[in-house]
Amino acid sequence: MEPITFENFENTYIDPIEQEEIDKFVCKEMDRQIHRYIKAMHGTKGAMERFIKRLDTMTLEEKKQAIARYIDLNRKVLDGLDFKIVLARAVANYCDTFSYMLTLINNKRKMVYYLHRIRDTYMQFHEVFEENGKFGIRDHQGNIIVKPVYDFLRTPYIYVDDLINVPIIAEKNGKMGLILADGNDTVVADFVFDDISLRDEPPYFEAQNGKMKGTLDFNGQFEEM
Repeated sequence: MEPITFENFENTYIDPIEQEEIDKFVCKEMDRQIHRYIKAMHGTKGAMERFIKRLDTMTLEEKKQAIARYIDLNRKVLDGLDFKIVLARAVANYCDTFSYMLTLINNKRKMVYYLHRIRDTYMQFHEVFEENGKFGIRDHQGNIIVKPVYDFLRTPYIYVDDLINVPIIAEKNGKMGLILADGNDTVVADFVFDDISLRDEPPYFEAQNGKMKGTLDFNGQFEEM
């Protein structure tokens, strides 16, 4: 590691207070971007109020994790989102003078550091993996959040307007059900269906069991059509 000297201090040293404050303002800006996304998707005022209420009860770290999980399931949030603008807004909110803001923004090393930090914080995507012919899911850190015991998995990348854990379509022993990617494979809808498919509007799942067809909500409640 390069030793910190008077000459390189500004370029190499990250002030922990500065970092904490910029993290806070970046989180607020990401929150604002989610609001814009919900509005663009014609989300209701009630949905946005629920979103705000949930975030308001969280610590900064919990907010960052919640927003990252939301983005993981609503990846269209990132369409047209420029993290440089997010960072610039955060820096502007942090700085108390225009000259200090220019100094910070023109510090390329710091800006690159913060941009990587933003991406690492908010782009935490899971992945489906195969093991011995069965499928499971790992989170961005490689932790198994769905065990590899399923014949088929489908993560519903759908628009949702709340910070909820959206169920995953899974197949086991020839039957379909809904589970949560919570590390415990919590069953939301029992494995009794011949088929489960996605819908474009709530309730987001359509299910069939023999000749009986209906819908499933996020709680696994079946309603015959």
